[in-house]
Amino acid sequence: MKSIITKITLVYYGIYTSTILLAVLIFLTKVNYPVLDPKSTLGITLTQITILFMLISIPLALGGFYRMTKKWRLIEDQSLKLKEYQKGSIIRLIIIGIGLLGSIFLFYLSRDLSLIYCAAIAALSLIFCKPSEGKLISDLKLDETEEE
Repeated sequence: MKSIITKITLVYYGIYTSTILLAVLIFLTKVNYPVLDPKSTLGITLTQITILFMLISIPLALGGFYRMTKKWRLIEDQSLKLKEYQKGSIIRLIIIGIGLLGSIFLFYLSRDLSLIYCAAIAALSLIFCKPSEGKLISDLKLDETEEE
C-alpha cells in the first residue's frame, strides 16, 4: 500500500514542481509585453477554451473519482482494488495538472489575469487530491486488518 501512495505522491509533487519550474522559466525570460494580444480573436478563444476546460475538468475529475471509488470498494481482490485506485488517482492528478500548467503557460503568452485565477483554482483543487494512506483507506473503506 505504501508503494501505491508513493507513486501517487510522486505524480502529485511532480505537478507542483513542473508548475514552479514553468513559472521560474517564465520569470527568467523577462518578456514585459504579451506575446499574444489578449483582446485578439486567438487570445479570447484560448482564454475561453482554458476556462471551459477548467469548468468541466475539475468537477469531472473530482466527482468522477469519487464515483469510481464506490465501484472500486466492491472489488474483492485487494491488489486489483489498489491498482485501480492508483490509476484513477494519477489520471485525476494529470487532468487537473494540465489545467494548471496550461493556464500558467497561456498567462505567459497573453498576460490575461483570468488565467491566473484559473491556475489558482487548479492549484487549490490539487490540494483536495493530496494522497495519503488514511485517505486511501477511507476512500476504499479498507479495514485496518486489510492494510497490512
